[in-house]
Amino acid sequence: MASKSRNPKLANYVPLYVMLQLGVVTRENEFPDQENLEKQLKELKAAGVDGVMVDVWWGIIEAKGPKQYDWSSYKKLFQLVQKCGLRIQAIMSFHQCGGNVGDAVYIPIPDWALAVGEQDPDIFYTNRSGTGDKEYLSLGVDNLPLFGGRTAVEMYSDYMKSFRENMSDILEAGTIVDIEVGLGPAGELRYPSYPETQGWKFPGIGEFQCYDKYLRKDFKEAATKAGHPEWELPDDAGTYNDTPEKTGFFRSNGTYQTEKGKFFLTWYSNKLLDHGDQILEEANKAFLGCKVKLAAKVSGIHWWYKDKSHACELTSGYYNLNDRDGYRPIARMLSRHHGTLNFTCLEMRDADQSAEAKSGPQELVQQVLSGGWTENIDVAGENALSRYDAAGYNQILLNARPNGVNQNGPPKLKMAGVTYLRLSDELLEPKNFSIFKTFVKKMHADLDYSREVTDVALLQRSKPKIPINKLLDATKPIKPFPWDEETDMGVGVTSAD
Repeated sequence: MASKSRNPKLANYVPLYVMLQLGVVTRENEFPDQENLEKQLKELKAAGVDGVMVDVWWGIIEAKGPKQYDWSSYKKLFQLVQKCGLRIQAIMSFHQCGGNVGDAVYIPIPDWALAVGEQDPDIFYTNRSGTGDKEYLSLGVDNLPLFGGRTAVEMYSDYMKSFRENMSDILEAGTIVDIEVGLGPAGELRYPSYPETQGWKFPGIGEFQCYDKYLRKDFKEAATKAGHPEWELPDDAGTYNDTPEKTGFFRSNGTYQTEKGKFFLTWYSNKLLDHGDQILEEANKAFLGCKVKLAAKVSGIHWWYKDKSHACELTSGYYNLNDRDGYRPIARMLSRHHGTLNFTCLEMRDADQSAEAKSGPQELVQQVLSGGWTENIDVAGENALSRYDAAGYNQILLNARPNGVNQNGPPKLKMAGVTYLRLSDELLEPKNFSIFKTFVKKMHADLDYSREVTDVALLQRSKPKIPINKLLDATKPIKPFPWDEETDMGVGVTSAD
């Protein structure tokens, strides 16, 4: 083993994880299909896969009542994964499953939390017309003791501490290497600005989600403090399926470019930064001294990226414009928690998208990854939609090592890991699985599977809080790192038959 670890090429190895099925543990907290899953896990292991990612649903674990946690089915699942020799990326999923692209399963947040919303619908993110979104609690209630005396942040914190206590043996064995902390809808640090459940369709610009009474009050206080008590939340930003030009807010020379618009967008995006920062601090306390990395997921909102307004990024809480970086402040915030930035849409190419959506997935990935590397943090990622073709895999490989492999040591740039979405019967069909196995090998830079690459150091205490002005220094745009035209580790084009 020692001689192998001296192979200088090992520094190019990018670990590859596979996301498990959404309903692997059912809403009723059962783990029904153990035999079939074991067979699938063994196939992944034989293919050289490093580990699996799994949602650990709040709505399943704490379903019976506040602080009544039942980890039994997840314990069995994790023991099975451990037995198969795979590592685990565990997502603390504080959001509802169902209502996002690819969701075939429905798991709401706990009934007792929803019941609070029956009396007080403002605990949920709300759009301008007053429609609430029950996928995830509004960050407006992060620090309000509305849940039987607990705040939202305290509920998330208690859950993570209970996870650590109940999974201590699996954590100590080094099986769980990543704790991805759910920070919003779909587990992503964003607002639920484009909910399919409310009729949103691609490539709609989405809607701002800050019209619950708690965020309204917060905005009013902020505007008053800034000397503008007359400023209100936007009323000209259109509806879910508008285009930017149809709105007063996002059109050319629209409200977003005025003093009032800039103030609102700064407030809206800063609330998200603070929300992520607070919950990651609690995660750091919960998992301090464990051999895990903390991670947070940022959504790849690639449509309207090439429009001057970046409208859908703005409604989601990413205040990203051609002259303002909306992602590097998130990376800087993560740096104090020794965190990994996990980004989506790695498989997408601009040419895959329809012209009217003004999509720029390639430039967006390049911008976000470059921002993470500039802030000296690990960046990881995943594909947004299932792909089984060479072109999709090669785009992921290009993003994993944008300047290729270095035979003599670390490559110039390298992602810390990639998670493939997702394990399914379709993936395991012989033709699809054959190319997938090649993809795994290429992620590993043509080297054999190496467990040591996914070893993690003990989690250190979060560094002191970074003042908001220091975070916002990172909005200054930087030139992204250069990317090769194509990967030097392609999976090759498979013949049509």
